[in-house]
Amino acid sequence: MTSSRQDAWTHDEDLLLAEIVLRHIREGGTQLAAFEEVGKKLTRTSAACGFRWNSFVRKQYKTGIDLAKKQRKELKARTVSKDDEQPARLSYMEAEKHISLNEVIKYLENVDQGQRHSSELLEANEELQQKIEHLQEKVTILEKEKKALQNNLLIVEDDYKALIEIMERARKMVVLKEDEKSRKVKFQVDKNLNLEKVQK
Repeated sequence: MTSSRQDAWTHDEDLLLAEIVLRHIREGGTQLAAFEEVGKKLTRTSAACGFRWNSFVRKQYKTGIDLAKKQRKELKARTVSKDDEQPARLSYMEAEKHISLNEVIKYLENVDQGQRHSSELLEANEELQQKIEHLQEKVTILEKEKKALQNNLLIVEDDYKALIEIMERARKMVVLKEDEKSRKVKFQVDKNLNLEKVQK
């Protein structure tokens, strides 16, 4: 029953971040510029985008980063002419022609693996949430049972004290009656007019 953070990143936002950063790497741009572009699109700060990239997203796109760096080298190597000061940049589609099929397959496998890992984590999280809810219900039930047992114990203790008091009173009454009996001594007059004790 944990509430998700309002600023939590969605899977689509992570994909957009990866796509823009990889494009900037491919085209020879800086990651800072990429973070600023993503920040504008997602209404987040460039620092938040940079933190998300470095702490989470980058780890899932290692092959994509290597591929983008390789493409950047190829793009830099191609210049229109020596007279032109700036190196010509190939279009994205032109650069894509130089990617081998194996590299594409590796990249897609890594993306798929990352998505599967994410879905496994979500499933495990849901299972743990259900277990927590189940345990909380058990705790509530056990607390109610504990209170009921404590109340019963108090009642039993009160009854026990009352029984002890009754037994004590009964014992005192028996002792008093025996004392009274022993005090009541009867006498009678014998033939010679003398007092004598009457045997009980």
